[in-house]
Amino acid sequence: MLDTQYIQCPYCWEVIEIVIDPSEPQQDYIEDCFVCCRPIHLQVSITHTGEPVVQARSEDE
Repeated sequence: MLDTQYIQCPYCWEVIEIVIDPSEPQQDYIEDCFVCCRPIHLQVSITHTGEPVVQARSEDE
């Protein structure tokens, strides 16, 4: 089952929705912003209760 989270783009500051696969406890990937098309570095951790924690950073951070 997939989960959705809302994040804020570190470039254009728009709030966008991303889809997360909670079956992987640690994830690190790049996804383009749906508004400005710039690459967002996403780090996802799944807590012991199954809740995703998402960090969204610009490519140069």
